[in-house]
This record gives sequence, structure tokens and C-alpha cells, in this order.
Amino acid sequence: MDGPVRDRWAEWLLRRRDGGDHEQREATMGFLVTIRDRVLHNAALSEGGTLLDVGAGDGLIAFGALEPLGENGRVIFADISQDLLEHSRSLAQEAGVAGRCEFLRAPATDLSALDDAAVDAVTTRSVLIYVEDKGRAFEEFRRVLKLGGRLSIFEPINTYYYPEPPERFLGYDVTPVQDLARNVKAVFERTQPADSDPMLNFDERDLLALTEEAEFEEVHLTLEANVAPGNPPGILAGWDSFVNRAGNPSIPTIGETIAEALTPAEAEKLEAHLRPLVDRGERMSRYAFAYLWAVK
Repeated sequence: MDGPVRDRWAEWLLRRRDGGDHEQREATMGFLVTIRDRVLHNAALSEGGTLLDVGAGDGLIAFGALEPLGENGRVIFADISQDLLEHSRSLAQEAGVAGRCEFLRAPATDLSALDDAAVDAVTTRSVLIYVEDKGRAFEEFRRVLKLGGRLSIFEPINTYYYPEPPERFLGYDVTPVQDLARNVKAVFERTQPADSDPMLNFDERDLLALTEEAEFEEVHLTLEANVAPGNPPGILAGWDSFVNRAGNPSIPTIGETIAEALTPAEAEKLEAHLRPLVDRGERMSRYAFAYLWAVK
């Protein structure tokens, strides 16, 4: 993006998600492309149709939809971040596809700028985790879809790995420095309280229930839950990338959190234990994803 990044959504997607590490960004995008392709497959796009991508972010799904929609197809990029919409608009102009794209600043819970039955498909990726009123979002998704239109979403199910046992920190064994890790975790918990954060107020069963309550005629959901040694998909080993990444737009980086939670001597002690594990990728990863598609 030209000029300064102004809001936290754009700052996170374009820099803090990958800690400014080019190799980590490439790894992240490689993993996200597999998600994009599956979301688009479940959307069953038809040539000449219109797709609404809610929470379009940097345009991963929206730009990927242009080819299957064909020259007469149209994509609506919807996001709450004007910075990200302008970023995507610039990319669309550079690629010569701006004439097939629209850009709408709107939250998932209020798509009132669009008429009823305005689009053939709605997609989202990791959007509902930031939405408090998920039921309202599903109602809006259904409203803007044409009869027979499809909703296709991807969401991480964060309740599968929260809370971690006290001897683990982001999957790493911190038994010898458990007291220090606890203080770091406390900063994250104050920043993003588990009892009120929308990332932790749902699971795959809630997604099914919300889709049915919104009166979709047909609903399908696939859950992938994994517990395995090593880094999660798309995450590279390496201390610098580890401490400079932020897990989501609402929280500080790990390095910032350590600096806030610990004295310099304590931070040095934690790093002495944790850094070799991070550099070698010696962690136990727990992660779960839900893919849902539904027909109006």
C-alpha cells in the first residue's frame, strides 16, 4: 500500500501477521491459497455470476474468484477497513480488472447497501471470529443471496486449543520457565479476554445451528481438527519471525507482550529457554478449521 498504513486491520494483514518476514509471508500465503481454493470450490461459482466476498481483506478470495466468474462476472469486495479496500482497488487497477470489481465498506452484520437477492454467492474467510453477532451476519448473508445461491465460509475453531495447559506456551514446552510464561499469557488474556472475545464464543456446532436458524435450505460442514508435533501449516521456524508476528489484529506481537510482561532479565531467561525450541520448530500444534457451505 502506498503511504502509511492507518488502521489495525490493514497493518496486521500487510505487515504484523508475518512480522515483516518475506519468507514467512510466502509460507502464509501458500497455506491460505489452499483455503481460498477450497472456499471457492464450495461456492460453485458460475460464469457471469456475482460474488460478494465479506471481509475481503487483501483480496485473496475475491481476486481468485475472477477467473471462474469469467469476463462477465463481478466481485464485490466488502470490508470494514477502508485502507484494505483501497489496497485492493489499487491491485485491481494494476491488474486491469477494476471494471469487474466493486468496493463496499460494510461489516458482515450490515450489508444494507446491497439489495435483497443481489448476488449469486457469498464467501468469507476467518471473518466470523471477529463478529459478535454471528446470527445477524448469517441473516444478512442469506438476504443478499439469490434463490439457489451459495454461502461458502472458512473459520478457525479456536476453542480446540484454548486454554493451553500451564506448561505450554503457543505449543512449546515451557515447564522450566512456567512462571514467566504465565505472566506473558496474562497480558494476552487482558488484551483479549476469553469470556467476551468473539473468537472463542463458538464452535462448528454453532456454525451449523446459525446457518439453519437463518433458514438456509441445505447446509454442509467439514471439520478438520489436528494435534501434531511441529509448526501449524504456513508457520516457519525461526525466533525473529516468531517474536515479530501478531496472532490477530487485536493483540500485540509476542515480542511486545514479552517486553510488557517481563523485566529484561526475565525476558532473557525466557528467551534462553524458548528460542532454541522455536528455531527448531519443537512444538505441539493444536488447530481446527471448519469449512461450511449452504444453499438458500
